[in-house]
Amino acid sequence: MKILQKAIRLTITLMIICGIVYPLFITGVGQVIFNKQANGSIITSNGKAVGSELIGQNFTDPRFFRGRVSSVNYNTYTEADTKPDKSGKTAYTGVGSGSQNLAPSNKALKERVQKDIDDFLKTHPDLKKEDIPTDLLTSSGSGLDPDISPQAAEIQVSSVAKATGISEENIRKIVKKYTKGDTFGSLGEPRVNVLKVNLEIASILGK
Repeated sequence: MKILQKAIRLTITLMIICGIVYPLFITGVGQVIFNKQANGSIITSNGKAVGSELIGQNFTDPRFFRGRVSSVNYNTYTEADTKPDKSGKTAYTGVGSGSQNLAPSNKALKERVQKDIDDFLKTHPDLKKEDIPTDLLTSSGSGLDPDISPQAAEIQVSSVAKATGISEENIRKIVKKYTKGDTFGSLGEPRVNVLKVNLEIASILGK
């Protein structure tokens, strides 16, 4: 019985420490020291939340930069989607993310890439297929990457400048402003946050 009592006391103590005290402590530290990150790194414009700097969005307006292939609408549903049909099934599948992980030989992947190439070249007629950086045609491992490479941004500068009336020089300044280098000088690659760039362009256009 003494061993059982010790085991019960230890279990209760660990439940309190690990299940209540520690989570509350970490939550408090996050809210006080890393408030923005802990709450999703939300970006606001004119007092309204317009997205997260950690999650990509789908931009099709020629005045704005395009991002990577992304699961940007990964949890976007209408109220009707959550209601079952006659068979009892719903269109709602819950929150999800991640790459489709299709092989290069997959027909669906080939068709999707070719469609993206054709769509991109329609709005960028001065470019060739070979000019399009790989990251504009592929998704990240999470499927939610908000960034593109500096090369992917550079090839869009001319078309964005024409569509907005903003000079190429100023567009490049905006891109440079929101370009991050390697993390800690050695991890990752230089990257451009598409949402931040597009928001600054939108502010110049008065949107």
